Amino acid sequence: MDLRIEINETPQEADYQAILAPLREYNQAQTGLTGTEKLAILIKDDAGATQGGLYAKISGQWLFVELLVVPEVARGQGLGAKLMNKVEALAREKGCQGIWLDTFSFQAPDFYLRHGFSIFGELKDYPVVGYNRFFMQKIFDLNKHNASNTQP
Repeated sequence: MDLRIEINETPQEADYQAILAPLREYNQAQTGLTGTEKLAILIKDDAGATQGGLYAKISGQWLFVELLVVPEVARGQGLGAKLMNKVEALAREKGCQGIWLDTFSFQAPDFYLRHGFSIFGELKDYPVVGYNRFFMQKIFDLNKHNASNTQP
């Protein structure tokens, strides 16, 4: 089979899946992991419409917070802390060793630091000069399940 490299500036979902499939297969062979578990903790309004919340994925023994948004009108009222407490409790219940996430300097790194996260990586001048992207983690003490710190 002859292979060639092509640049495609309008890739299709099928292209993405064609690249992803052998990577997933390789990763599964190496780790034994067969996928991720998705979960969401939603902030709903009186009509039942989702106004924000937290979206996460569990892979292996780690929970990744992909999205966390508190509606602007509700910021500063403790909803973000409640979301983090709930997701930490869920992660512990599911046997995770910790939580990781990424955030930008113009978003909420101080919020996560106050909730016990530490920075394990930083990409400077991203997405543009003057801003940074932080990669953060919170590792649980697996020998001590402290339920008092996970109350909603």
